[in-house]
Amino acid sequence: MELTTDEGKGLIDQIAAMNVPVFVLAGGDPIKRQDLFELIAHARKVGVRISLTPSATPLLTRVIVFRLKEAGLARLAVSLDGASAATHDRFRGMAGSFARTLNAISWANEAGLPVQINTTFSRRNIAEMDEIAALVESLPITLWSVFLLVPTGRGKLDHLLNADEFEQVFARIYRLSKTAKFDIKTTEAQHYRRYLLQQQVAERKAGVLAGPAPGKMADTIGRAPRGLNDGKGFIFISHTGEVFPSGFLPLTAASIRRQSLRDIYRESPLFMRLRDTSMLEGKCGACEFKEICGGSPARAYALTGNACAEEPCCSYIPRGYARPAALNRPATLHVLQGA
Repeated sequence: MELTTDEGKGLIDQIAAMNVPVFVLAGGDPIKRQDLFELIAHARKVGVRISLTPSATPLLTRVIVFRLKEAGLARLAVSLDGASAATHDRFRGMAGSFARTLNAISWANEAGLPVQINTTFSRRNIAEMDEIAALVESLPITLWSVFLLVPTGRGKLDHLLNADEFEQVFARIYRLSKTAKFDIKTTEAQHYRRYLLQQQVAERKAGVLAGPAPGKMADTIGRAPRGLNDGKGFIFISHTGEVFPSGFLPLTAASIRRQSLRDIYRESPLFMRLRDTSMLEGKCGACEFKEICGGSPARAYALTGNACAEEPCCSYIPRGYARPAALNRPATLHVLQGA
């Protein structure tokens, strides 16, 4: 049921027509597609900057990395979820994944291919956060993308960090962002934008002026604007052509086999609802940062079944907000495992 090569090229043509800044091929493992290099070459031909997130399996070799570069890949993104092989391989569920990931980073640098590292923080690896940050800082990369767990699939509720621990993660990556030679962004931690603004305001009031770290590595893709969220500046398209707000929010809008990508993104009732901040509930709806944050629809949905519910892992209380009495009572969490 996967999209065919022609359907894949047609999708890339639609993406080019929409002037999308970044198109990421993910998996499973996209290296398993026999037409992968053909699709990458087509993307380059029509002006789409394309990134790849392969799995760290024996299929990811030096030869493959160089072929990806030659085909026109703009960035290679790999997952690094531990500071040691024991932690990372246990997190990924595959022995040898840590070593293959480090090899892929080395090969990509050898080939002149910019590298992004994705790290998902959860209860399983948070104790190694400082060590992971130090390892990432030692590697020649252009971007560190910090994911905060959404409890879907293999991610369990017990693995989810609490709101105070989210703030600790924010503090650590903010400190690193001042000195690192790479950019740092968050995924499914939209309230890091709130934290960032709060810190910048506090520093300005204290007379602290801090510019970007010198000598940042060049990036062929660049950064997304503030305010990006599930279904707002970002969409996920499955291997069968179904369009979702993100890979963590299992609500489908439509299929590109039945409707154009442009129409789905612009007119889908689901996407329009997610982009309407007046639909946000709880303290997110009252928050003065909602236009740049908007909470995590995916995490809210995983825990409550309501994508517009408030971010369950945010400690911030909006100015003047009084929580309704009914919300002060304990509630049952509805975690969607395997979604």
